[in-house]
Amino acid sequence: MRVLLALILVLGAAVGVSAAAPTEAQVDAVARELRCVVCQNQSVADSPSEMARQMREVIRERLAAGESPEQVKAYFASRYGEWVLLSPPTRGFPLLAWVLPLGALVGGLVGALLVLRRWSRRGGMTDEAEVDEEALAAVRRELERRAS
Repeated sequence: MRVLLALILVLGAAVGVSAAAPTEAQVDAVARELRCVVCQNQSVADSPSEMARQMREVIRERLAAGESPEQVKAYFASRYGEWVLLSPPTRGFPLLAWVLPLGALVGGLVGALLVLRRWSRRGGMTDEAEVDEEALAAVRRELERRAS
């Protein structure tokens, strides 16, 4: 019974420590997925601005409070809009940002294959040339006339 109680206390302390102090890597991982709201296309992790520093502090506080990285990102998205997320969510209208390039690539490949197929059918070399039989007979007659 004492061993079980000690184990529960150790596990509780470990969970409390990890929830109380997120590592710099955890903060940096979330900060890399958020856009700095005052910089141009820089992540919160990369930006040297004061706003980015404040956002990193908010990330650290929220992770310390026990929120998951997704909850922290949802907090910033609710505050600044989904624009603040560096990778758009894969649902709704932002899904087009993921699907459209893939659809364009597949459409381009299909179009290129159709054009190549058409060119190979139309422009292929034939071994036999079309010859007008009357013209051939006229040439033969003329050659025979000149030879005699």
